[in-house]
Amino acid sequence: MATWSLGRALRGLWQQETLDESTWEDLEDALLMADAGVEYTEALLTEVRSEAERIGLTRPSDVKALLAERIEAHLAEYDPTLTLTERPAVVLIVGVNGVGKTTTIGKFAKYLRSAGRSVLIGAADTFRAAAVDQLSHWATRADAQIVTPEKDGQDPASVAYQAVARAMEQHIDVVLIDTAGRLQTKSDLMDELGKVRRVVEKLTPVSEVLLVLDATTGQNGLSQAELFLEHAGVTGLVLTKLDGSARGGFVLAVQQRTGLPVKLIGDGEGLDNLRGFSAKAFATALID
Repeated sequence: MATWSLGRALRGLWQQETLDESTWEDLEDALLMADAGVEYTEALLTEVRSEAERIGLTRPSDVKALLAERIEAHLAEYDPTLTLTERPAVVLIVGVNGVGKTTTIGKFAKYLRSAGRSVLIGAADTFRAAAVDQLSHWATRADAQIVTPEKDGQDPASVAYQAVARAMEQHIDVVLIDTAGRLQTKSDLMDELGKVRRVVEKLTPVSEVLLVLDATTGQNGLSQAELFLEHAGVTGLVLTKLDGSARGGFVLAVQQRTGLPVKLIGDGEGLDNLRGFSAKAFATALID
C-alpha cells in the first residue's frame, strides 16, 4: 500500500523524546496539511489527547498506535461493502470531468472480472466522443462488453437503457454506466443524471451510485463535488490518484463531511490499481 504525505510528515514527530504541547501542535499542523479538515482534526486530537492523558503516555511514539486506532474507528463507522446483489447490478459512475472517471470504470471492470463477475459498460457520457473511445479501449483491456452510442449526440438515458436491456438479455452480472461530468450548469447536469436513473429503473433498480473524487485536489475537489452529493443519490465514494502525491487526510475529511463510505481506492495508473477500502489498512498506512 502507498505511504501518503501525512505519514512522511509524522515520522520526525514519532522520534521526539518528549510528549508536550509542541507535539500536539505539530500533530495538528500535519493533519491540516494533509487535508484532514479543521473540524475533523480538532475532534480527532481531542479524543487522542484525552485518552493519552488518561493512560499516562509520555512519549510521542506511544501516541502513534492510539492515533491509528482512533482513525480506524472513525473510518469503520461507514460500511465500504459494494451492493451488487441484483442481477444485473447497475452502478452509475458520476463525477466532474478530469477526476479519472473513465479510467476508474475500466479498472472497476477489471476488478469485477477478476472476482468472476461478467461486466458490461454503458458509454452514456455522449457529450464527449473521446470518453466513448477511451471506454472502449478500457473495456477491451478489462475483458468487458460495452454498449456505445448508435449515433453522435444520442440521448445518454437511451444508451444507459440499451446497456441494461442487453445485460438483462445476456444475464450479465454488473453494468457500469458512465455519465457526463461537465459543469456548465448545475441544473442541466442533475436533470440529465436524474433522467438516466429514471430510465434505467424502468428495467431494474440502481444498486450503487459511486462518486469519483480526485484525491490530489483535496478540499477543492470535495467542494466541486457537493452538487453530486446533494442531488445524485450518491451511495459511496471512489478516491482516485491516492498515491504518494496525494494528501491522505482527504479521506478523513470526505467521510466526516459527507457521511458516505469510501468503497474503492485507486492508487496507481495500472489496470489492477483499484481495490476495496479497508479502514484498518488505510489507518495504518496513513500514519506510517
